[in-house]
Order: sequence, then C-alpha cells, then structure tokens
Amino acid sequence: MKGLKKQRRIQIIVLAAVAMAASFGAFYYAAPDALQYFRSPSEVAEKAPGPNETFRIGGLVEDGSLVRGQGAAITFSVTDGGAAIPVRYEGVLPDLFGENEGVVATGKLIDGTFEATEILAKHDETYMPKEVIDALKEQGVYVEPDAAPATN
Repeated sequence: MKGLKKQRRIQIIVLAAVAMAASFGAFYYAAPDALQYFRSPSEVAEKAPGPNETFRIGGLVEDGSLVRGQGAAITFSVTDGGAAIPVRYEGVLPDLFGENEGVVATGKLIDGTFEATEILAKHDETYMPKEVIDALKEQGVYVEPDAAPATN
C-alpha cells in the first residue's frame, strides 16, 4: 500500500514538471519577441549583437541628431553619454518624442544602424524606464528631476 502511494506521488510530480515545461515552450513559441533584451548605447557600441537579434535600446535622443526624411522616415541618435547609436525609423512618432528626451526603441542592429520597428517615448515629463535611468546613471549623465512642489 505504501509503495503505491509513493509511486502515485512520483507520477504526479513528473506530470507537473512535464506540464510546466510544455507551457513554457508554448509561451516561448507563441511570443518570442516578449523576451527581448534591453541594452544601452554603450553596451551596443562595446559588443554589437548579431543582425538577427531583436532587442531594445534606450537612452536620450541626441541633441541635433533628429532628421526627418521624406514621408515617414526619421533618423536620430540615441545616447547615454558614453556612446551614440544611429537609429532609423519609418512610421509615426509618439507626441512626446523629441531631442534630449528619453526614448526606448525596439529593433535590430544592421550595419551599425539600429533599424527600429517601434519607438516608445516617455509619457510625461518625469517618467523614464528604469533600465534607461540605470544606464544613464552608470554614465554619470542622469540628473534626478526636481521634486514637485507640495500643494495644499
């Protein structure tokens, strides 16, 4: 009797492990872009990823680098103070996108230029993604925004 309970318990544990592995495999197959890596411009300049690797790059839009081409083509550079990476994007930019503003772009590095498929800009004057803030702090560029004045 005790042997049967132990065997049943082992079967349940093995079945649960197989189910977990299968669910992770299904998730990864269904959403491979959900597991994208974030890199700062300095990390990209130091060790460039392969041309088939989709990742996110974040930093500040470099002052004077924003060039609007014909149609929806836009080029600019993303910097963290240590390096600047040229970015090419074709599409509509977020309303709050601009020079010296925080940006996160998703895409691939092709021949030294980041080909963006998605551009995200901060949604208000104080928000910036944690990864971008950390990268800018490492470079000594990030300045904490002033605290909002208290209102009564």
